[in-house]
Amino acid sequence: MENRQIPASELIINSDGSIYHLHLKPEHLASTVFTVGDPDRVALVSKYFDQIDFKLQKREFITHTGWKNGKQVTVMSTGMGTDNIEILMTELDALVNVDLESRQIKAERTSLQIIRIGTSGSMQEDLPVGTLLASEIGIGMDTLMAYYPDLGGSQNIAEAIQAELKLPFLPYQASASAQLLGKLDQRIVKGITLTCPGFYAPQGREVRLTPRFDRMIERLAGISVNGERLTNFEMETAGYYALGELLGHEMLSLNAIVANRPLKKFDTDAEKTVDRLIQTALDCFTK
Repeated sequence: MENRQIPASELIINSDGSIYHLHLKPEHLASTVFTVGDPDRVALVSKYFDQIDFKLQKREFITHTGWKNGKQVTVMSTGMGTDNIEILMTELDALVNVDLESRQIKAERTSLQIIRIGTSGSMQEDLPVGTLLASEIGIGMDTLMAYYPDLGGSQNIAEAIQAELKLPFLPYQASASAQLLGKLDQRIVKGITLTCPGFYAPQGREVRLTPRFDRMIERLAGISVNGERLTNFEMETAGYYALGELLGHEMLSLNAIVANRPLKKFDTDAEKTVDRLIQTALDCFTK
């Protein structure tokens, strides 16, 4: 595998030598990468850098690379959904593990630290808005991983979800990096995150169309597997964790809880909560 040359049709390189969607070259990327869904949030992170050396925008992918506390760091936007995360993870991995000129896979692997800074909704009444939460486990309700090799580890929570909703497919389950989790402090609680393939019916919302699964959030919130429960939901975490596991990168998803669905509450200070998560993440990972 190490000496395999990747065809031009499989890994597209732009005429300037950058990778196709992200438009980055290896020298533009730090080994610690913070990711945000919203392109406007990139500047909200990089404003806390001590120095910014590189800025680039291509499609929804905006990248700023600079320095914080003597450590080189990158922040970049991804857009929403695990389809975008698949592009992001594949191309970030190629930037460090493929020689883009020869198209040869490198013999020596590089592992990135990738930390998502995102927003999320609580599934539990006792998890209030304003909480900062790290996802110990991500459960993917999409079918992205049906196209990739099987994941290792337990799929027990995914199996319980499949049984409760009688899904025609098995969701996938993957875990955060123990190394990155170990760098967190008491400001961030830990939970199990449901990654949904949409914002409305896939998260139990009803506007004009009635979701197929009646009381989905309440039913899933009530699942307990070995004393563990689902805490929150969003749209990217499980894709990060699953692809990170297969590619060999250290992954962590951090969530600002800005809505509590059982209590039907939204965080009126959501912008401040997100800013607090940004500063906490930078503090934990740029010491």
